[in-house]
Amino acid sequence: MSQPNDIASACASSPLYVVIDLGSNSFHMLIARLLADSVQIVDKVKRKVRLASGLDAQNNLDAAAMARGLECLSFFAERLQDIPSQNIRVVATATLRIANNADEFLAQAEHILSTEVNLLTGEKEAELIYLGVAHTNCSAQKRLIFDIGGASTEIIAGAGFTAAQVCSLNMGCVTFNHVYFADQQLTENHFNHAIHQAKQLIKPWLADFAEIGWQSVLGGSGTMQALGEILLAQSQPAIIELSFLQQLKTRLIACQTIDNINITGLNLERKPVFASGLAILIALFESFSINQLQLSSGAIREGLLYEMLPNMRDLAIRERTLNSLITRFHVDKPHAYRVLQQVTMLCKQLQQQAALAHDNSIELLKASCLVHEVGLLLEYKYHRQHSAYILQQADLPGFDQSDRQLLVALVKSYKGDIDVGLLTQQSATSYSQACLLLVILRLAVILCRRRTDDILPSLSLSVLSNTVSLTLANDWLMHHPLIADELTQERDYWQALNLTLLLIH
Repeated sequence: MSQPNDIASACASSPLYVVIDLGSNSFHMLIARLLADSVQIVDKVKRKVRLASGLDAQNNLDAAAMARGLECLSFFAERLQDIPSQNIRVVATATLRIANNADEFLAQAEHILSTEVNLLTGEKEAELIYLGVAHTNCSAQKRLIFDIGGASTEIIAGAGFTAAQVCSLNMGCVTFNHVYFADQQLTENHFNHAIHQAKQLIKPWLADFAEIGWQSVLGGSGTMQALGEILLAQSQPAIIELSFLQQLKTRLIACQTIDNINITGLNLERKPVFASGLAILIALFESFSINQLQLSSGAIREGLLYEMLPNMRDLAIRERTLNSLITRFHVDKPHAYRVLQQVTMLCKQLQQQAALAHDNSIELLKASCLVHEVGLLLEYKYHRQHSAYILQQADLPGFDQSDRQLLVALVKSYKGDIDVGLLTQQSATSYSQACLLLVILRLAVILCRRRTDDILPSLSLSVLSNTVSLTLANDWLMHHPLIADELTQERDYWQALNLTLLLIH
């Protein structure tokens, strides 16, 4: 049994870090620790305080809104008692920037929490949102980011970990709800007024952002997360398009009132401000002429957290995530990299023949090499199912929903029976490319069956129509009869993909 000193030492080596965000709509507390060079979320607490709804016409916070906020902070304070102050960050955003009597609230908040509350400028809030996205998403280098809060909307363009252009606009789902949907009616006229006003606020900034440019568009605020949950409930990839937003607007108008909103996947707590958030997002899409938006898993809280943690900019996001999985699930790392080496060589051969597109799906295939055996930690018999479940449920910074779908499809079928349904459901690449990626992985795993470096063969791979030709030295196959037999059996499995394996030796 561990002694008390051992326990204290273990706790000291893995300290907790806390971020509290006093938002206009909700107060959030995020608690995390470092584990295997990656962030492990220990706890999340969220309370719908709707602070912005307490602002009167003179921008004074009413007593009821203050009371809701301070009561929430008294709950948070209990959790902070055993955490060193240097590991805590507390920030306040738009509503408390606007409120004339914010000082009164902030003084009481600091007394309750026994720590400083940093009132962020709109520009600083935008920069932290950008960092949260940069630390948790593996998107194109140049990004445009939207974040719709309760009382403000932040727009940021940047590259890497640097925000090049930021703006914070005084419009949010709570404040717009009070102005344009105050009667609870969902009408075409209400939507048109809200969208028009949002566009007027956005318009002065369009030229500055257009000059910088972007390659991908991301967002992760409550409105966009709610949209992602609706798409997920409809078994669609979490990619938000303008046509989808317009469809939802039409459905909301058909509901007539906010109380009557009935959309599968929409959380009950989100309904009161969903229409106003949707109107702002439509205005953003139309103003910036955006085709689609990718959900981000990080925003202001993650920006604060990752910047507080040591060395978080040193490793690429996906590399950090994969290293963490390898360590936490005791993956046979030399074997994983052995499979990766074979896959890389096979992919290169097919890319030279233009049989494979050189896109993000190749990187996902390589990632699958490193984590295809994570389920072995639980047991062997169903380890492929365990691996797929772990990848479905784990926090995977750097991998969005469509990335995760392809990873799961590859890992679930890297040997044995092939789950064609997962390959057809994934949206990271075409079905035909996904099939080729899977057979490359399966071949590499078979060729590495001995789990040693000295027996890997020289070979060539080619694809013509539905036939995959693998050329191996005959004497090598003779000396590895088990591998030769497994390659022969692959022909039966590949029938599910309508592919033929031709062995040449």
